[in-house]
Amino acid sequence: MEITRQADYAVRAVLELALRDPEVRVPREEIAAEHGIPAPFLTKIVARLAAEGILDTRRGVKGGVRLARPAAQITLLEVIEAIDGPVLLNRCTRRPAECPRDNHCVVHRLWTALRDDLRGRLARVDFGALARQVRTATDSTLARAKGG
Repeated sequence: MEITRQADYAVRAVLELALRDPEVRVPREEIAAEHGIPAPFLTKIVARLAAEGILDTRRGVKGGVRLARPAAQITLLEVIEAIDGPVLLNRCTRRPAECPRDNHCVVHRLWTALRDDLRGRLARVDFGALARQVRTATDSTLARAKGG
């Protein structure tokens, strides 16, 4: 499984917003410039994430983007699936009822178990925790730079 570039950019954009003041809207252009994301591409990503209830957007002078809910309530799985669709490892796990071997195929059961494990791990990672990791890493780097 490989997530798309669009999903990777979505994760980076949501993490950027998780690091910001949740009440302040951030211009899309600022996020695009910060992460090297082509602005038109980010516009599509933001629209999709807003449609899924992950981001809140507003146009105009005080417009921009912010998280639609607390970062700790947004998971990595949710963002990836909002962009790429369901996380699957094999096409036979997309519609198990249509697989003629699903109840007796060892490989089908393996793919299903691995898919469920991966989805579970992605669902346990929230953007509040990711933001804390970034802040901790940044604080450690600054302390070392200051000789502390």
